[in-house]
Amino acid sequence: MKRMVILAGALVLFAMVGYSQGKFSGYIFGDYYYNVTRDGSPLSNVASPAGGTSFQAFQFRRIYFTYDNTINQKFSARFRLEADQSANASNGAVGVMVKDASIKWSNIFAGSDFYFGIQPTPAFEVSEGFWGYRSLEKTILDLRGIVSSRDIGMSLRGSILSNKVLSYWIMLGNGNGNKPENDKFKRMYLSLETQPVKGLTATAYVDYNARAKKTNPYNAISSVSNDLTTYALFAGYSQKDKFRVGGEVFMQSIAHEYNNGSSLVSKDAEGFSLFGTATILPSLEAVARYDYYDPNTASSAKGDKRMYFLAGLSYKADKNFSITPNVIYETYEKLPSGVTPKSALTLRATLYYIFL
Repeated sequence: MKRMVILAGALVLFAMVGYSQGKFSGYIFGDYYYNVTRDGSPLSNVASPAGGTSFQAFQFRRIYFTYDNTINQKFSARFRLEADQSANASNGAVGVMVKDASIKWSNIFAGSDFYFGIQPTPAFEVSEGFWGYRSLEKTILDLRGIVSSRDIGMSLRGSILSNKVLSYWIMLGNGNGNKPENDKFKRMYLSLETQPVKGLTATAYVDYNARAKKTNPYNAISSVSNDLTTYALFAGYSQKDKFRVGGEVFMQSIAHEYNNGSSLVSKDAEGFSLFGTATILPSLEAVARYDYYDPNTASSAKGDKRMYFLAGLSYKADKNFSITPNVIYETYEKLPSGVTPKSALTLRATLYYIFL
């Protein structure tokens, strides 16, 4: 059934091409990786590639196939399929899902565009673009599942001041990613972006996700709120063909989510990411990154902090093809038992190809 749906979607796309202006595009990235070390016990919140010590594999982490359709001067649409190894089909093969399905109303009023459908959220599109190495890793908000990269809803994007000195992005979505809605509650997003001087980009982000109340185990006749709030800041500076440096910090709080043994309190997560790139030759760039992540900052929550390191050399053999030997190293906090899990070390060679 799923294959029939995908085939029908492809036929619709080709029919659309015949009646209007459109463009197909996409990209692929994947790796060969080898796990040098791994801890034998299962650990949560692990960002390093799957498998135990000495495990090795070839993998595709993303395949994008996109169709952009220009309907007229006012309206355009995007349809995108994604295939990766994280959502396999029922037979175990690499699965395919609808990543984007949206329509854009350009200049709905002066300087602002309206979007409806499955679309990116405002959380990290700017920081991900500035990082520039999604082929190596997601940004920290995406990597740790703090905010979904997509939501189903509507948004408004535009400039408050000219020349991108100050831009805004507001969105109202289901708060359920690409999945259909399953409750009445919604997630509200707001991002402000500024580019005050050449090379400098900064964003301030907040979202609020209303959620159903939950039962209080310490007072069975009452219910308590369980709403979620996320804050994030990003800043980056670049000089073309020389270097890029950036940093991102976030905090997320879920009301009454953590049971500390005597009451329900908020579960607060925090983290930050620092990264940099340096151009060595026109076709060769060095890249490095460090992340810190604590999913629960409560003093009674132990053994859950994660520190993530990535370093590599990216060789651009062509404007649309690159290969990047890289190293991933992830360390873990001491567990409540007193045991410190063994760090994870992975060697990779990542290939990235854009087709237009």
